[in-house]
Amino acid sequence: MDEEGDQGLQKLKEKAKRRKGRGFGSEGTTKSGVDDYEGMDVDEDGGPGPQRSVEGWILFITGVHEEAQEDDIYDKFTEYGEIKNLHLNLDRRTGFLKGYALVEYETFKEAQAAMDALNGSDILGQKISVDWSFVRGPTGKKNRRSSSGRRRSSDRR
Repeated sequence: MDEEGDQGLQKLKEKAKRRKGRGFGSEGTTKSGVDDYEGMDVDEDGGPGPQRSVEGWILFITGVHEEAQEDDIYDKFTEYGEIKNLHLNLDRRTGFLKGYALVEYETFKEAQAAMDALNGSDILGQKISVDWSFVRGPTGKKNRRSSSGRRRSSDRR
């Protein structure tokens, strides 16, 4: 009886495919709907530049004075358009600002006008820098290094 069981087990092993890792390639089964992710519309006009977030155009303001209030930022940036959202992150230990803020506008023109006018301006005597929070990277047509990111050198030690 043991020989019959061993032969049956051997036949099952021969029929089974060996697979390593997750997913097992395209023939493997996946959960329904995994392939249908919702994506954002990306402007394909060429090179790097600002990229719209899901909600709007977000500016990243650095160099904000630690004692600045939300009203200080709001008053300065509302001159260039309606602010859709404003985030000031506080340091938990001190309770002061961490030194940066995020300001969101609905339209590109409002955000661009605010960035051009306020980059390098002062809030509470401290110079701020204004830039885009999200930017498109390079076009990807450049010659890339090896996938590990390391340089290969001929004189290894």
